[in-house]
Amino acid sequence: MEKRKLKNSELDRKSVSEFREASKTPLIVVLDNIRSLNNIGSVFRTCDAFLIEKIYLCGITATPPHKDIHKTALGATETVEWEYRESTLEVVRNLQQEGKKVFSVEQAENAVMLNNFQPEKNEACAVIFGNEVKGVQQEVVNASNGVIEIPQLGSKHSLNIAVSAGVVIWDLFVKLSSGASERSNFSH
Repeated sequence: MEKRKLKNSELDRKSVSEFREASKTPLIVVLDNIRSLNNIGSVFRTCDAFLIEKIYLCGITATPPHKDIHKTALGATETVEWEYRESTLEVVRNLQQEGKKVFSVEQAENAVMLNNFQPEKNEACAVIFGNEVKGVQQEVVNASNGVIEIPQLGSKHSLNIAVSAGVVIWDLFVKLSSGASERSNFSH
């Protein structure tokens, strides 16, 4: 079996306009006081890869355009819809008023392990990723519908926010898109 690496021209990537018109994964990402511009850019790129509906940038989280965000986003700030809001708590409450379930990604009492978490089919939900040092604000965790924790078996007790976002977004993409026509041909 041949294993020749594909050229970029063979990847059948969407143009900016095709991305904007494409059916989105019913998932919203909320960044709560993320300080690293490279982490922000990485989250944008992950959200682009999995056709995420929207990103909310909250608190001290920087916004595009910025060269350090662009360095890791590689243009994803032009495809993924985003909005800045000062208050993460206000975003949570607004999303809940729209009927969306909101989950903090955090280590907390009564958290559901990611591998055991099952989002509602055909219902948009939101996940919140917190500051690199302090995590998701406690008042935001309290206001969330629940908490999702990434199981970790090693000696460290945390993952980089960009890595956490990649793990959670991939897992929820698979769970939310099983059976979705456009994304069902994801495998080669």
